[in-house]
Amino acid sequence: MYQGGTIVMNRDRHDALGKMLRAVDKDMRETAALTGRRVISPAVRNALRAVPRHEFVRRVDAEEAYENRPLPIGYRQTISQPYIVALMTELLDLPINSKSTARLLEIGAGSGYQSAILSELTREVFAIEIVPGLAQAAETRLMRLGYRNITLKTGGGALGWPEHAPFDGIIAAAAAPAMIPALVQQLKTGAKMVIPLGPASEKQDLTVIARTNVGKIIENRILPVAFVPFTGASSNYK
Repeated sequence: MYQGGTIVMNRDRHDALGKMLRAVDKDMRETAALTGRRVISPAVRNALRAVPRHEFVRRVDAEEAYENRPLPIGYRQTISQPYIVALMTELLDLPINSKSTARLLEIGAGSGYQSAILSELTREVFAIEIVPGLAQAAETRLMRLGYRNITLKTGGGALGWPEHAPFDGIIAAAAAPAMIPALVQQLKTGAKMVIPLGPASEKQDLTVIARTNVGKIIENRILPVAFVPFTGASSNYK
């Protein structure tokens, strides 16, 4: 009886995952004029399929885990909408061989879901979470699920993680009022950072900041979003 229940549950999750991916595809098409991305790449789609989102939400929200919307994870924080996770990952423009070579930084790990998605695409992920309870739970969860290429620490993200820099890409899951020079300096030449920019109480823009091959910094605002505020000293902002 228990085994049969498990099979049904897995089938339900498979169906829910398929529905989630179709919803993400729809959002990608509808926002393509703003983002320049009409479809999810095969690599990112495979990562979304591989990571069990129900493991990264509260148990009480498990039945809604594969809906295309953010969900609370405690401490007044949320797990991002799958579409936003997919889009931010796409906007890094990771090279095809990134799984064997790239090293990424994530600011605001939350429950660890974005970290897990990135880990499917890259050699190493370095993740920072300022809320101790979330950081400890995420680290335990990621280890239990077998994600061995993620290193997570508790702390603020405004200074990045210089000991492991430079990075092939940076994702920040919190809104900063302006570009953060310390993070930009930790980008490799040719790499990109995806970060929401704007006041926490007003409209924010999902923004791609690129360090070009000649060292020029280019900021491209992509899409209106709503994220929790970035935490860190104001002196770390431009």
